This record gives sequence, structure tokens and C-alpha cells, in this order.
Amino acid sequence: MSEEEKKEEKTQEESKKEEEEIEVPKKFEKIVKEIESLSVLDLAELVKVLEKKFGVSATPQVVAAAPGVAAGTGEAAPEKSVFTVQLTAIGDKKIEVIKAVRDITQKGLKEAKDLVDAVANGPQVIKENVKKEEAEELKKKLEAAGAKVELK
Repeated sequence: MSEEEKKEEKTQEESKKEEEEIEVPKKFEKIVKEIESLSVLDLAELVKVLEKKFGVSATPQVVAAAPGVAAGTGEAAPEKSVFTVQLTAIGDKKIEVIKAVRDITQKGLKEAKDLVDAVANGPQVIKENVKKEEAEELKKKLEAAGAKVELK
């Protein structure tokens, strides 16, 4: 087994443990069960409906600072070391992009396809909290498949 396969297996085991540790209160079990059965596209649509209904936004609020300056200190901000890989456009080779997303996320074919299809509604997060080197590598893979990617 290669080092990469060992890391993947360890990551999958950790995410299974996290899922097992989450205890859903009895009053929310029905709602959680229904949400789990929804596709990515249905979830995206649900989020938009809830945003409109309650006048809220699911996007985190970000306070902008001058480029290269830490907020309020006037000192240079440290170089960013952790990134979020975001798919912003698919391009002409949709199947190649789906294959790349499936490879990167280790999701099934349907989940990867739903994620790629959801890009039509807005940018989709492919992977969060990745180191700069890995983020650049993932960006190259996706761009080679014909997609447009942003690192945030």
C-alpha cells in the first residue's frame, strides 16, 4: 500500500469516526434524515429557499483589509498557508472534470456529477483546508480537465 493510499484510508476512518460521534437530538432526527437523502442540487436549492424565507445568508461574512496588511495592525499579513479549492466553471470537458472531482474528493460518480452540475448555480468547494502545495496540485488537475478553479 502506497503512502497516499494509507493517508486516504486514515482520512476516511477519521471522517467515519466524526460521523459516528455526532449525536442528533430526538426532535431533529426526522429533519436530519430527510436532509441526508437529498442530492447536492436539492440541498443548494433548499439553502437558497431558506435564505430568501428568513432573510439570511449562508456565506460567511468577511471583513476586507488592504492587501498584504493584517487588519488593524498596519503590519504585513503572514503568507497564507491553508487554502480552499473552489470550482468556478466547468468548461467544455464536463466528463473529464467529473472524473477529476471524483478522484480528488473520493466521492461516488453521482455525488461528483451533482457537485459539478451545481457549479451552474455558483462556485462549489471541492476541498477545504489544504496546504498550498496540495492546493496548487489540485488546481492543475482540474484545469487540465478544462475547469476553472480559484484558491481562497
